[in-house]
Amino acid sequence: MIPLEPRINRTDMIHCALCWDAPCSGACPKLTPASLLRSIWFSNEQTAAQRLPEENPCLTCDAPCERACVRPGEVPIRDLVSRLYYQVKSDCETRLPAHEDRLKCELCGVGLENPFLLSSSVVASTYDMCARAFEAGWAGACFKTICTLDIHEASPRFSAITGSDGGIIGFKNIEQLSDHSVAENMEVFRRLKKNYPTKFILASIMGQNEAEWGELARLCEENGADAVELNFSCPNMAEGGLGSDIGQVPELVERFTAAAKRTCRIPVLAKLTPNVAAMSPAAEAARRGGADGIAAINTIKSIVGINPHTYVSAPAVHGHSAVGGYSGNAVKPIALRFIAELGQNPALRGMHLSAMGGVETWRDALEFILLGAGSIQVTTAVMQYGYRIIDDLKDGLNLYLAEKGFSSVGEAMGHALDSISASTDTLERDTIIFPQFHAERCIGCGRCQISCDDGGHQAIRLDEDRRPRLNGKSCVGCHLCILVCPQRAITPGIKRIRR
Repeated sequence: MIPLEPRINRTDMIHCALCWDAPCSGACPKLTPASLLRSIWFSNEQTAAQRLPEENPCLTCDAPCERACVRPGEVPIRDLVSRLYYQVKSDCETRLPAHEDRLKCELCGVGLENPFLLSSSVVASTYDMCARAFEAGWAGACFKTICTLDIHEASPRFSAITGSDGGIIGFKNIEQLSDHSVAENMEVFRRLKKNYPTKFILASIMGQNEAEWGELARLCEENGADAVELNFSCPNMAEGGLGSDIGQVPELVERFTAAAKRTCRIPVLAKLTPNVAAMSPAAEAARRGGADGIAAINTIKSIVGINPHTYVSAPAVHGHSAVGGYSGNAVKPIALRFIAELGQNPALRGMHLSAMGGVETWRDALEFILLGAGSIQVTTAVMQYGYRIIDDLKDGLNLYLAEKGFSSVGEAMGHALDSISASTDTLERDTIIFPQFHAERCIGCGRCQISCDDGGHQAIRLDEDRRPRLNGKSCVGCHLCILVCPQRAITPGIKRIRR
């Protein structure tokens, strides 16, 4: 069974740079360490373990991979591979599927090889980029938003918040729409459809009035697009009455959706903004306008990183900055909340949900599928790690579906919706679940006591051996200690009914 917590995770390989054309693989005559490390990074250690040969070649090897590493000696490659053999491989209950048929699905009746698409952004903005993504295994791409506006981008236009491992947690952009002409983009569609007829082309468009929305939708259909995505959600538009300004007004969503539907026969999705209290009003308006599906979420309006010396936020453009769109893994909880709202709305039943917002791993994607999404779009993770992440997205999801006995992505859709409530008032409140301490993992750091003292209910004390002891009379079962433990040495334990 795929464990809730991976046996090996990112902290075990925190110094790995996830290199292009990784020297470690070039130095190893028996394995491809780079792909194994990448699978660990993307929560896919079970598929990595099952790709290994029967015998562990690292046992008789002096680790030239570690010496060839761009950070020589800093990544314990030999140890990580051995742990795949002895901690993970023996526990793999489900064999790797021999094919990817389970991943086949559809978007508004059009077949997809798998549920993974590039989302509308710089990662899908030219023929060559989309072609490389298709060759890598992506099922399709939502092309960068096409418009008739004269687009000139700022420099720089990206900034980020990073974690202790150097990876991007949250990402801000002030980028706008495609800077290629409509005619140039139509030529890209024709070439892509000719050379990659089985790949899905989702054309993102933005018009300035009803006539323009309709004309762009018509042109996209005529030039090979499989569906149209109406960008009612970009937060970075310089001119008023565009992007998220539309998505915040249900009447405009309905009017412009209807305008696009009048001129094309292919499916139409409305891409909605998260910069609202609730997404259902705009989604229901899109359905009234004839939309076949909803795409969500676009980026969240944000300000990132005020410089304490210049007093300018990032990215700084000649001493100024602007509110921009926030994305990355940090926004996933917000995106999941909106997808759950749409998935639970009976007025939207039957509409396709194409979800995005913080997807990096197959587990991230699965969470959206379990809330009702039928396809998954990705940008920020591709910007950070490249198109190659599709391998682990597909492998991990395929193994999960096989393990659970699902024959398709569709069978997994929506299983989590019944567990979600919009209010905490419905939750059971008569049971306390105490924490359980695992001495063999505990290092005696005392983080649990600090957090319980200063952020909890003063229920934990370290004994003379620096091991935590619980005062059951004070503990309320909040589980703050579980979250802060750096060793994962605390887990949920026994239950007690309140008296």
